[in-house]
Amino acid sequence: MLICSKCLSRSADGKALKRALKSELKQRSQAQGVKRPRVVMTGCLGLCPKRAVVAASAASLQRGEYLLLKETAEAAEAAALLMPEAGT
Repeated sequence: MLICSKCLSRSADGKALKRALKSELKQRSQAQGVKRPRVVMTGCLGLCPKRAVVAASAASLQRGEYLLLKETAEAAEAAALLMPEAGT
């Protein structure tokens, strides 16, 4: 999972958002019985939204899709979108 480090540093609760996303990905991977994906800080992804953090996975980048996360409460939904079920 890729997260823009520039967006994360500008966000008011960036550290909490990163921690929440990592936690959700860990729970999801344990439930699916797959290896936990890493959360990697990247350079600018080119979107630069105001008051949001850009996140993506390899599959979403291939489709040209990005997620804009504003709150830690969105981490569960983001994990579901970035890490779909193993069977799908």
